[in-house]
Amino acid sequence: MSDGGAREQARERARGVRAARIAVAAVLPGELALAVCLVAGVRPPGWALAGAEILVLAVLLLEAWVLYSLYAAALARGEDRGAARRSALRQVVPVAVRRLLVHELRSAGSLGRWALRRKHGVRPGDLAGAYTGPQTAMMYGLLFVSVIETVALAFLIPWPAVHRVMLVLDLYGIVAVLALHAACVTRPHVVSPDGSLRIRYGALFDLAVPPDAVASVRVDRRYPEGRLVTLSEDGVLDLIVGSQTTVTVELNRPLPFTRPLGGRGEARTIRFHADDPRALVGALRQPA
Repeated sequence: MSDGGAREQARERARGVRAARIAVAAVLPGELALAVCLVAGVRPPGWALAGAEILVLAVLLLEAWVLYSLYAAALARGEDRGAARRSALRQVVPVAVRRLLVHELRSAGSLGRWALRRKHGVRPGDLAGAYTGPQTAMMYGLLFVSVIETVALAFLIPWPAVHRVMLVLDLYGIVAVLALHAACVTRPHVVSPDGSLRIRYGALFDLAVPPDAVASVRVDRRYPEGRLVTLSEDGVLDLIVGSQTTVTVELNRPLPFTRPLGGRGEARTIRFHADDPRALVGALRQPA
């Protein structure tokens, strides 16, 4: 095939990917709203259900066509079937959507691990560093408010259909709060006997720091402002829990990391929170 034909096919695939993403972004909110109504027992008119199903079928056919074309192109480049499938999915599904779906699945799995009192990624000989202390009261307070809101709305909303929809949404919110807290409890920071460090926040953030990348580590309580993951212009990464950090790790080389929604960055200094920072710093300074 000529270079011009190959470029034209590549442009067609790119247009197909954009169309598939736009179609999903347009249809998914409506489909979720319809699903909530059905779960809540609200029966939409027949024409609305039929129209929604036809629209979803059309989007699924478009997605299938785009995925197959990307899959075939990857096979033509010499990739094996598994790599071709993964490549096609990565191109069609935005990284933020993939990471949010993975977060939801991992958080849901953390509920079972929390009930069984098991930690994720902690092997014999490792030091597990908890970090949920500053946010536990806030999490349980949010859970209490959600339960009170659910009960109050059951008495205040006079329309049964609206009440059922709100009940589904409120129950999902309660489960989401519990799952987030469970993920933070069951996925602590980890210091391995060889001096490697794994810094985490639930299923949202996971950064492995090899021992040869650590220049120094110290207990350093700070109260920075910003979101959960904040990177300054000079390469200082703050993983903030409860508006504070307690451990500072100076690196001898820039370390790449992935933000919760898939963005990339490089850190030269990492500041994060640990409930017992002295034990964690001591384990890092004196590896087995």
